[in-house]
Amino acid sequence: MEEREPLLCRRQEAIAAGTRDGVPIALAYLVVGFTLGIAAKNAGFTPWQGFLASFFNNASAGEYAAFTLAAADAPYWEMALMTLIANARYLLMSCVISQKFAPDAPLLHRILVGFDLTDEIFGISVARRGTLNPYYNYGAMMVALPGWAGGTVLGILAGEALPAAALSALSVALYGMFLAIIMPPAKLDRVVLGSVLLSFAASFLAARVEPFASLSGGTRTILLTVGIAAGAAALFPTREEEDRHDP
Repeated sequence: MEEREPLLCRRQEAIAAGTRDGVPIALAYLVVGFTLGIAAKNAGFTPWQGFLASFFNNASAGEYAAFTLAAADAPYWEMALMTLIANARYLLMSCVISQKFAPDAPLLHRILVGFDLTDEIFGISVARRGTLNPYYNYGAMMVALPGWAGGTVLGILAGEALPAAALSALSVALYGMFLAIIMPPAKLDRVVLGSVLLSFAASFLAARVEPFASLSGGTRTILLTVGIAAGAAALFPTREEEDRHDP
């Protein structure tokens, strides 16, 4: 009994710390989820469908890609493949986080933490010193995940109530969100900047030059994403020494 009480206290403390650090993330997710809800409304999703989509795919790029392809009546395999490519980085993040757990951490904890390992939750988890308590992640997830899914529902409801002109104007917020994602790393790394500019030009040309023009927009995006990312990785690999000194 005496051993269980300290363990329970540590779990409660970890949950409280995760919840505290997760509140700012949840507020940001509420805003981003709202803009995704506009895209979901344009794709014909109901509030309940949008809630489930955001609850089980808590990733802005992957979810927006899925909504965009759904709006274009793309086949399921295309949506699945594009979502996998857009969310592939989370596989690496999960491997990193798993190394911060105690060696005897149950597999169930690793799976549950990996379920909602977003960029922001990954950041606060990596910043924790020492062994990572999975209950810290559960605390962050308890506020962040409802914020994301709830924001999507609010966006869909707003899309149903607002006129078409206002709905079209709000859709621009999604492009602003993605610009906010790509501009900071592009300013710091010329390779990233070159890849971004190349992707703009390649996407423009692919929509007008055969045989790419005859492909669906989703298939073109998949091919360009894989091709440009692979080319940049092969021509400009990140040095191991640089990785070790990253803050």
